[in-house]
Amino acid sequence: MSGIKPDQAESQTAPVATSRKSHFRRFWWAYLLAFLVVATVVIVPSVLLVAVPKMAQQRLNGAKLTIDGIAVVNTHTDSLILAINSTIEADDSVHATVDAFEGTLYLADADPLLAFAQIEFPQTVAAAMQAVNISQEIQISDQSAFTAFSTALLTRGSIGVRVRGNTHIYIRGISRPYPVTFDKTVTLKGLNNFDGLSISDPSISARSATNNFNGTVHIPNPSVLILEIGNTTFTNYFNGEEVGRTYVNNLVLYPGNNTFFASADIEQLPIVNALTQEPFCELMGKLPFQLSGNDVVNNGQVLPYFRDALAASNQSITVDLSEAAMNLGIPAQCIESSGG
Repeated sequence: MSGIKPDQAESQTAPVATSRKSHFRRFWWAYLLAFLVVATVVIVPSVLLVAVPKMAQQRLNGAKLTIDGIAVVNTHTDSLILAINSTIEADDSVHATVDAFEGTLYLADADPLLAFAQIEFPQTVAAAMQAVNISQEIQISDQSAFTAFSTALLTRGSIGVRVRGNTHIYIRGISRPYPVTFDKTVTLKGLNNFDGLSISDPSISARSATNNFNGTVHIPNPSVLILEIGNTTFTNYFNGEEVGRTYVNNLVLYPGNNTFFASADIEQLPIVNALTQEPFCELMGKLPFQLSGNDVVNNGQVLPYFRDALAASNQSITVDLSEAAMNLGIPAQCIESSGG
């Protein structure tokens, strides 16, 4: 058993505690410095690795993409030139640069999402408003997907297009880049199945079975797209029966109203009968036709994505043939049969 008494033990430990207190008083600054170093080592990397990337992605998510115009030109079977004029509005309180990246274009209305093209986006900087203009050749690697996009564009009143791509963002004052995802969906006006399509000044020739009809076709384009379609052939239907072909050459649609010369090969007997016999004679020469895409050729190449899109849904058009018929001596009114 130890011979040390309790009061002796206290006298031996007391100087140790006093020595520690004295040490802290003398070197408090060293402990504070060490704490700050440890805090810096722990906190700063956490900010750089977690908080800053999250903030960068949030700023990119908050940016607004507006499509001002799109041109689809120099169209070939497997390629075309796609030009996009757009504006990005963003918070410019943080000075940042977004790397160039490859973006995939999706038909957002499809389920599941349908990728139909890839396009290279240029480097951009954070600004309250910045124009981003792109023009490049696009390879059509998936004809089915691009046809689905073209069909939606031509037949619907509006479509959703999603742009998505992975890139990096550089924030001023920080040397390292941060990975971010550019992901925006925009709504574009479509051509609404050529709603408002009309033909004026129709002319009929009774001398030939081909090239016996012509007129001026008016095609509205409510979208912001320019579409270089090319030489287009439509199949004509009347009363559910095929009655010929209509040809529109060099068909390029600009935003707004477009006017073209159209010629046609029309079977005349069904039309003459309709002008003079019930029930269509009651329309006083204003006959309803349907058009369906039959063929599209541009730059000497067939464009299946436009051809099939135009064939996906019939376009309705009413043609006033009363004056053209009158010029041929055919009355655009009901004529009683000889047995009546």
